Amino acid sequence: MPLHIPPAPAAALRSVLTALDSPTALREAPTPALRAAQGPATPELPLPVHVLDHIDDGAAATRLAGWRFLIRSGEHAVAAAETMLTPDGWAFSHFFEGPYVTSTERALRQAETMSQPYQPRLLSVPSLYMLTLWLHGDIGGDGTGGHPAATDLLVPLAPAPPGIPAHVPHRVADLLPVLTHRAAPVRLLGSPA
Repeated sequence: MPLHIPPAPAAALRSVLTALDSPTALREAPTPALRAAQGPATPELPLPVHVLDHIDDGAAATRLAGWRFLIRSGEHAVAAAETMLTPDGWAFSHFFEGPYVTSTERALRQAETMSQPYQPRLLSVPSLYMLTLWLHGDIGGDGTGGHPAATDLLVPLAPAPPGIPAHVPHRVADLLPVLTHRAAPVRLLGSPA
């Protein structure tokens, strides 16, 4: 079943295209693979990036933090571009490469083989240094709002925290309690905290 990828804001896409055309932005980016790419580099697969701020009574509170584009050169993504919302609108933030780029591409290929349609998003869990592909069941939205529903799927991207297997889809209702437990502050014995 095809994924329903929401369109990125036009200003976010324009900012990435401008950065790709900028020799200064490319030269200063810590992305040897992007600088060494043969042929044109194109932004594809825009994914809204949501951040999991906290979990209240089993419900996840998230906020939109930006849009991420995989930068393709040839047959594979060689880097990613991140945009952020500023007071003046969407703006390019930075290029990067590393394991989350290839892991995102792999998770998207996995999701395309699922029988149910989903809207792909990224969900960052900063307290666990974790990034997941969030497969949202509401395919009609624009990708900017909403919260993970109990039946949505989260696919941890590699590298995942210890004990949470990467690239294994989990229902939000099953993974959220694990994340809540892991993200809870640990109290030291004898500490008033």
